[in-house]
Amino acid sequence: MTAIFEVERQGPTWQKAIVLILLFWLSSSLLLDLVIMPSLYATGMMAGDGFATAGYSIFWIFNRIELLCAGLVLTGLLIVHGTQNGIRLAENRPTLLALFLLGIALIYTYVFTPEMSALGMQLNLFEPASAMPAGMIQMHEGYWILEVCKLILGGTLLSWCDRTATN
Repeated sequence: MTAIFEVERQGPTWQKAIVLILLFWLSSSLLLDLVIMPSLYATGMMAGDGFATAGYSIFWIFNRIELLCAGLVLTGLLIVHGTQNGIRLAENRPTLLALFLLGIALIYTYVFTPEMSALGMQLNLFEPASAMPAGMIQMHEGYWILEVCKLILGGTLLSWCDRTATN
């Protein structure tokens, strides 16, 4: 039981875990945004009738992975800060960044993905597929704004972990 509370062992181990989780999360997000989705668009799959269902399935799985990663990063930061003596306000900033990352993952999971798939769903089988709804364009803009924020916040947390590891 005393091994759980050893400051020397828990800090660096959790910082390594935070770095690995952030690297996995951010790289898989970039892979999805810059490789998978553009290739689906280039092959014409996005114009197909079942793309809303397929897109929802892809993002349903990925959003759950994002929630898991955000929760693990937040947990790791809380453990790192909990094992350090004399927590200062400057040390709470990474935890706030992790909370923002969790918030972004929650917005993706429970707002953007269901709304975008509902906008893209074709409910009348007898009508031809129509152009992208105007609401979808606004949702895409919001998604990309949050995606850039996620990458900036994740990069900031990575640099914080690098700085604290070298000190």
